[in-house]
Amino acid sequence: MEGKLAAIAAAGYDAVEIFENDLIASPHAPRAVRQMMADLGLECVLFQPFRDFEGMPGDLRQQAFDRFERKFDVMQELGTDLVLVCSNVSPQSLGDRQRIVDDFYELGERAAARGLRIGYEALAWGRHIFDHRDAWSVVKSVNHPSVGLILDSFHSLARNVPIDSIAAIDPEKLFIVQVADAPRMEMDYLYWSRHFRCMPGQGDLPIADYVAALIAIGYDGPLSLEIFNDRFRAGSASGIAADGYRSLRYAEDEARRRLSVAPSLPARAPVDGVAFIEFAASEGDGLALGAMLRTLGFRCTGRHLRKAVTRWQQGDINLVLNCENEGFAHSHEVVHGPAVCAIGLRVPDVPVVLARADALRIPRFVQAVAPDEFEIPSVRGVGGSLIYFVDPAQEAEIWSREFTPAEAAGDADGGADADAAGAGLIRFDHLAQAMGFEEFLSWLLYYCALFDVQKTPQLEIADPLGIVHSQAVESSGGGLRITLNGSAAAQTLSSRFLQNYMGAGVQHIALSCDDIFAASDRLAALGMERLEIPANYYDDLASRFGLDHTLVERLRASSILYDRSGDAEYFQLYSRAFARRFFFEIVERRDYSGYGATNATVRLAAQSRYRIDIPA
Repeated sequence: MEGKLAAIAAAGYDAVEIFENDLIASPHAPRAVRQMMADLGLECVLFQPFRDFEGMPGDLRQQAFDRFERKFDVMQELGTDLVLVCSNVSPQSLGDRQRIVDDFYELGERAAARGLRIGYEALAWGRHIFDHRDAWSVVKSVNHPSVGLILDSFHSLARNVPIDSIAAIDPEKLFIVQVADAPRMEMDYLYWSRHFRCMPGQGDLPIADYVAALIAIGYDGPLSLEIFNDRFRAGSASGIAADGYRSLRYAEDEARRRLSVAPSLPARAPVDGVAFIEFAASEGDGLALGAMLRTLGFRCTGRHLRKAVTRWQQGDINLVLNCENEGFAHSHEVVHGPAVCAIGLRVPDVPVVLARADALRIPRFVQAVAPDEFEIPSVRGVGGSLIYFVDPAQEAEIWSREFTPAEAAGDADGGADADAAGAGLIRFDHLAQAMGFEEFLSWLLYYCALFDVQKTPQLEIADPLGIVHSQAVESSGGGLRITLNGSAAAQTLSSRFLQNYMGAGVQHIALSCDDIFAASDRLAALGMERLEIPANYYDDLASRFGLDHTLVERLRASSILYDRSGDAEYFQLYSRAFARRFFFEIVERRDYSGYGATNATVRLAAQSRYRIDIPA
């Protein structure tokens, strides 16, 4: 309990609920817990839950009231005046409505005598009361100043209780609101609630609309998180608390924007595109990575004025190769080896995105720069990497001020003899980041709360050695597309990446072209090592889509994967992995909005075979 309370206070919350299970398991007396909260600047707004109270027959009714008197003592020792009573689930309970009303009136009298309040919550799996409209009807009928309603978004939204029903609730009788998101699932309400709840913005429930309805009726009481999730139990208390704080700020801001009232945060940042991706590498790995980039059609076009940093270009794609032996990139390389250490995003208003990041408590990163260098603002991202915010109006000047053309520097990689034809790659299409299974929802919230992106439905992809969970976030127009991938299985490709990489990071970079076959021919001429796809895939492809034989043979000859949705088509070509760490994908989209998820199992199997068959 002390660890949770410290994490809650550090994350910036005002108050806390005390859950009875935590108190029972704690060696600290309620008064000591009260002092802990006071020392941390926290208020206790609720003690919960009291179960199986209303409608109990015979002696069980008296036992329920006796239990309550003892809980009243605990509440006063904790320093809270409010207790949550969840609707009865006991098979012995009676559904007689007048009996339920009478029970709550008597309980209200007892609570009032001690200066306490009772909040009634409808559990989605309650025996007689399982809809907040029915719970509100009971509270109105009780008509006692010490008895009010408690709402929990999960219980309402899981049962598809109309959000507009909140308009009928008197905000003065709404004592507290708990919010929880969840993925849409068809299963027992109790099991769904106990294992799959998540922070607002991480699931599929319309939390912002729910909060907007509360604001619309004038509710200005606490918004609290009640989350049960197996992933979160494996995470750190500080990380979960920070995510929760961020999710509440995000949900409130989105709700206010729906109502066109003053927002609580600066706007989510639109992203115009990826300005650059930066790799950190040792000198030796840098030479090897440079050689790989040349086989992809990249050309070294600039060298930093003072640092061991080079710029590689093709189309609108900028890759930065940082081989410095000090500074952030070097530290990142020491921990992770050769890897993507930073992503530069084009945002139209850098101060606004920084202000939003600050409000969401996303930590900034600052390092010393030379007087004639640009200080590009950045925040911490996945796996300790950085996200730089680049003003498009300054982008050209950043390159021209800090980099000397490779030809002028006498760089053999970029001199006059270098082949400048490229391979027809024109821009970044998307990035794929691998992360621990328990981190997945945290980074999903990070992107959705900070940037103006939408999330796609979560997919389960079959790796030969386990299941990988994958979900994408996308900005309108495709300026930013990131797929997040996590697996609880230890031997999937994404999990092996984490083991070798020592943490989360970019696992592959997808680059787009206008003609996949021309690009493939050019890449072959440049010597790119590609991932080989088995012939069985193409035999199935021909029958599945009814493709022309000539097209299938062209795909087969180049190990190109194919998908189609209606008339939209998607072509994918993969490189082999650099040092078995990260790899490149070449894509051509023809009005296709997905990521070729149906091909992921084939690609993962091919990569797994390479791991098994080829000696390290």
